[in-house]
Amino acid sequence: MNEAHIHQESKYFQKLQEYLREFVYGGIDGAVTTFAVVAGGFGADLDPGIIIILGFANLLADGFSMSVGAYLSAKSDKENYKKHESLEYWEIEHLPEIERAEIADIYRAKGFNGELLEKVVDQITSNKDLWVAEMMKDELNLMEETKSPFKIGVATFVSFLIVGFIPLLVYLYTFFYPSTINIFFWTSVLTGLAFVVIGALKSLVNQTSIIKSIAETVALGLLAAVVAYYVGDILENFFIK
Repeated sequence: MNEAHIHQESKYFQKLQEYLREFVYGGIDGAVTTFAVVAGGFGADLDPGIIIILGFANLLADGFSMSVGAYLSAKSDKENYKKHESLEYWEIEHLPEIERAEIADIYRAKGFNGELLEKVVDQITSNKDLWVAEMMKDELNLMEETKSPFKIGVATFVSFLIVGFIPLLVYLYTFFYPSTINIFFWTSVLTGLAFVVIGALKSLVNQTSIIKSIAETVALGLLAAVVAYYVGDILENFFIK
């Protein structure tokens, strides 16, 4: 394996890491919502074919909806940042003394005083881009999002589909290859494993305990499934029987 190939793989891995948060949370939502649909259908004693239809309808519709929401949210954040950035450039251009005083106030609050404070302020205000960047970060508490809103939406949609498909695997398999296995039991096992993996990845994203992250993710999926199961059971008795 040559150096160029290794470098290319390294860049690809860095890109995957960059969008890991979107993949993790898209995957969690995909698994939770699809498993909830399956559990609700099982609780209502629906035919496996109907559960498959409902599951795929949920998978595609909710996945698309969530990815669009993620895209629009990221796009809105970028636009909001650019709007305030343009305003800061205008203020620096037209109200430089006021903006300079604000930089001095910011660094005075950080412990700078006297000649050192003046040197810091002079250095920052000598470069408009640096000046604006400091105002955006320290005055407005805004950080520019470097990730592409489109890629955020795609990562969310792909992970929603991949992980959300797992609760449907056993149902789909037994539909084409009839079997006497306990479909819902094995669906629960596979989905539980998916929650464990995605929970472990969530711990990497949030830099938290892996055990705590897995436990939270599994508990969330279990709670959603239990609620959906009993809702399905109650509604079946009310509307069908």
